[in-house]
Amino acid sequence: MSNRRNITFSVLGGGGEVGASCFKVGFNGYQLLLDCGTHPKKEGYEALPEFSLLNRAPDALLVSHGHVDHCGSMPYLLRQFPGVTSYATLPTARIMDRMLHNSVTVMEIMAKERGIQEYPLFDHEDVGYSMRRVECVDFELPFRLGADQEIEVTFHHSGHVLGSASVLMRIPGHTILYTGDICETDQELMGGYTPIDEKIEVDTLVIESTQGAADETSVYPYFQESLRLGEYIRRVLKGGGCVLLPSFALGRTQEVLNIVARLQEERLIPEVPVYASGLGRAIYEVYNRFQEYLAPDAELRPLEQFGRIGNVFDPGVVERLLSEPSILVATSGMMMENTPSALIAQEMVKYNHHGIFFVGYVDQDTLGYRLLNANPGDRLQFALGHPAVEIKLENIRRLHFSAHASRKALRKIIERIKPKNVVYVHGDPDALAWMRENTGNGFRSYVPGIGQHLTLEA
Repeated sequence: MSNRRNITFSVLGGGGEVGASCFKVGFNGYQLLLDCGTHPKKEGYEALPEFSLLNRAPDALLVSHGHVDHCGSMPYLLRQFPGVTSYATLPTARIMDRMLHNSVTVMEIMAKERGIQEYPLFDHEDVGYSMRRVECVDFELPFRLGADQEIEVTFHHSGHVLGSASVLMRIPGHTILYTGDICETDQELMGGYTPIDEKIEVDTLVIESTQGAADETSVYPYFQESLRLGEYIRRVLKGGGCVLLPSFALGRTQEVLNIVARLQEERLIPEVPVYASGLGRAIYEVYNRFQEYLAPDAELRPLEQFGRIGNVFDPGVVERLLSEPSILVATSGMMMENTPSALIAQEMVKYNHHGIFFVGYVDQDTLGYRLLNANPGDRLQFALGHPAVEIKLENIRRLHFSAHASRKALRKIIERIKPKNVVYVHGDPDALAWMRENTGNGFRSYVPGIGQHLTLEA
């Protein structure tokens, strides 16, 4: 066809790794960004995408969802390039507002505690400005971009967290589907992703690869895993201990609180107080506001059903929480130092009757991973500037809840769509290698690194 043109795809972040997802699509002089995140394992300017690869302001930004590894650098981008319009679903916009203001607060604290001179990378005023530049578009509602409105974009439900979207871009002569973070599993609150119409011919599929190295046959299905969690919780509570569930603020906290509530309603675990920490509660309020975006059979309990954890920097607060059997759902999910989950764990590990159960991915470079692999008698530091604590607690486990598609499901997506090009992103090296070797056979496949530019042919 005469109107077929080459598309350029450039990786500013999220290529060859998980973190700071940011991809540039170029077409006929038009530049479009897909996501604009920060890297959770890096600090200062290193946590940003490689914005130096932008030779001018992007014409638009499409945000798939509200996790900071996908949206966390948006205020920094707009500080550099004022006037850029971003597009997201309405729930994602409301979640981003909470997450980004929290990022400013966290960076201000880290500037003081760790002496990171670049922090904060942006301030609350920058967040306010960037949120005013967001246009909200609902799922399955095509909208147009470009000077001549040549590009048609549609958000499709991706099943990851509230408001999360896969992004379908129809450029003259070339159609791109960016999965963002995608999940085929029905979770406690979120239904699995909505497949795009089989009649749509996708030229290029940009697909996440998070679970590429994980053998899904070695883990329990989501509902069965919730029953295993219930059994672990029941044993601890029956023994007079407390349970700590370190959870990500967006997605996992809301899911886990409602799993716990269901287990109590079904009499599978005792009726004890359940508490949640601050940011997770703030995001819960957004879930409550947009319940129509949850699975049709989802039951979101009232937030008032769960108590507030309170200021864990006050030792008296933690002591009171642990004075009677209870369940504590606290950020951060991987137990970074000085976060609520770390400060609660600092006290819990001194005893052997409690339980700490991680309910998601735990990176090997985190305190959470070190705690999971600690032996009684080991010493770990939970708060910066504080002495290490001897570990006496043995009941520390990880359960495998995930809001990312299994590699089997990712392979099915590729086989169903049959794209001409497959671009693997958002995965650790082992995950990306497995995906490229075991999926997409017969298609042009790419695993681009940061700074790499591809020319995609239809």
